Amino acid sequence: MLDVTLIRNHPDQVRDGLRKRAVDADIPAFLALDTAFRETRTAVERLRGERRRVSADIAVRRRAGEAAGQLQAEAKTLTGRLAEAEARLAELAGKHQEFLDALPNLPDADVVAGGKENNEVVRAVGAPPAFDFEPKDHVDLAQDLGLVDYRRGTALAGNGHWIYRGEGAALEWALLNHFLDAHRRAGYEFVLPPHLLTYEAGYTAGQFPKFADEVYRTGEHFLLPTAETALVNLHRGETLDEHELPLKYVAYTPCYRKESGGYRTAERGTLRGHQFNKVELFQFARPKDSAAAQLELLARAEELVAGLGLHYRVTKLAAEDTSPAQAKTYDVEVWLPSLGAYAEVSSVSNAREYQARRGAIRYRPAGGGRPAYVHTLNASGLATSRLLPAILEQHQRADGTVEVPDVLRRWGVPEVLRAH
Repeated sequence: MLDVTLIRNHPDQVRDGLRKRAVDADIPAFLALDTAFRETRTAVERLRGERRRVSADIAVRRRAGEAAGQLQAEAKTLTGRLAEAEARLAELAGKHQEFLDALPNLPDADVVAGGKENNEVVRAVGAPPAFDFEPKDHVDLAQDLGLVDYRRGTALAGNGHWIYRGEGAALEWALLNHFLDAHRRAGYEFVLPPHLLTYEAGYTAGQFPKFADEVYRTGEHFLLPTAETALVNLHRGETLDEHELPLKYVAYTPCYRKESGGYRTAERGTLRGHQFNKVELFQFARPKDSAAAQLELLARAEELVAGLGLHYRVTKLAAEDTSPAQAKTYDVEVWLPSLGAYAEVSSVSNAREYQARRGAIRYRPAGGGRPAYVHTLNASGLATSRLLPAILEQHQRADGTVEVPDVLRRWGVPEVLRAH
């Protein structure tokens, strides 16, 4: 959530930031609403004070055995006026909050306006593999090697679902083990959160109310679309001590999402589905440290991709392509030869204080002073459903086998994946 004081004092800055996202919020109308809200709140507080004074005077007169009819009439009038003012305040407060809830985060100053077409390639690492044979795509490789069962996955759960089998399941689990081990050794605390969350968790993450219809609901709960939704809520409503920061967490969860690919080549196989596995990194940081924390998270994601021997690139997203809760995002994207394109395997984002405001997550400065909001950051570390296709395609050999990256072999995966 944006700081309402920022909107009041710097409306042009807020308007310009939102326009980078192609969001044309009616800031003047909100400021008028905000003025009416504050004036009504002041009136309610004044009326409550007057009623308390009159009630106290009535009590004094009654104890003295004196008549209090006039004061009782005044109290009745005040009660009526107060009820009207409170109803008006509730109405204004609802509209006030509704406006704030709908606003996305302001992009950082160095985030350019526009959509995907304005994303900036920061760097490319390695080179696309060159084959002296006709390479296969990841779908054919996965089926030929018996790694993924698409047909039975669809039979069990419908389109957008698959089953990892045999060495495919072992490879998937090796990736997860490798990532978790690397992050734990780097000082991240391992968390296995619930997969069912309450509405408040989605609100704090900045996904609700706008995207409330895009998750799977089960009664009063929803299935998490990413572990970020759970991790950002670990300290909801808490005031942390500054010396505790940064707090670093790593979680493994499946992710459940309604959005899914169709039958286009770019969306085949495990590239896009309703359920996929992901290791998620999360930090609660001091504001002055959050820019450096984002670069640290980015370095962690890049190290893992590079360690798998994959060609990849890093892209800084333009404002419209950045998630509404985030101020800046870098994507790490792997090369898929069959598509001649890159696919995102990690988004590394800084929400600044946007999520912390929604979740009332503060820290107490070591030197004293008023508590301040923490900054929250997240990164995929990593998502596996696009890594497996990249590994298959980039490490395939002329005989139809696939060489497994060295770092995964300690987890029981063979050096070479072969058809059986």
